[in-house]
Amino acid sequence: MNLSALAKSFARLRFVCLVLFASLLLSGCVQYEAGVNFENSNRGELVQHIKLAERLTTFSGDSVYEWLNSIERRARKQEGKVRRLSQEEIIVTIPFSNGKELQTKFNEFFNPNINQKAEVKGTSDSELPKIESNLLLFQNNFLLLVRNRLIYDVDLRSLSLIASNGNVLANAGSILDLEFSLKTPWGAKSIQQTESAIAPEKNQNKLVWKLTPGQLNHIEAVFWLPSPLGIGTLLIILFVCGGLYLRYSFMPDPSIQFATKTASE
Repeated sequence: MNLSALAKSFARLRFVCLVLFASLLLSGCVQYEAGVNFENSNRGELVQHIKLAERLTTFSGDSVYEWLNSIERRARKQEGKVRRLSQEEIIVTIPFSNGKELQTKFNEFFNPNINQKAEVKGTSDSELPKIESNLLLFQNNFLLLVRNRLIYDVDLRSLSLIASNGNVLANAGSILDLEFSLKTPWGAKSIQQTESAIAPEKNQNKLVWKLTPGQLNHIEAVFWLPSPLGIGTLLIILFVCGGLYLRYSFMPDPSIQFATKTASE
């Protein structure tokens, strides 16, 4: 074996060791939880919780903190609130008042084609993989209740590998812990109709899906919500009917009372 072949073998061995070392060192470095919480058909919030391990910055440098700062800026543009628990952990809350507003805010917030280039300055495209996602919400009103069908597709194939300075470090599945959750008053039912559909975990009225880096992830669920408008309309009708019942059941009829008074005169 000549020196050139020996050098190539040594380089491959060093690369393999680097990958194994990074996989162990970076395991569970990013915890990313995105969720949609409904109170009723006209009120809810989009919640995002991000926690980074301190050792991750050794490989990513200032780009990680710039990414968190970009999330803060985008959240404030959506009238959201940001709690910075530490330099590596934030919680973002964005309110919405109806399904259409949720769909618009969610897709604008998570659309990398709009936000990555406009918000993250000084960070190259290689450092921020392009992720395509789209959320749809279909609502059907049944007077007192609203039937909701939520569909969420996210393409994480660009996260199949984690790289730094052009060198592959580790499989993203061992580094990224990604979740999407849906919380409703009466719970939701997951629908699996495609090969890329994910089976969720159920926790009382909350469904939690584990997203898989390097793959297409499809989420679909159906749930019912109370309709404040329909319930308010029903209460008004009942109030009017109750008033009419009390009026004609316990009070004299004005026409009879007027006729009796005229006859006596």
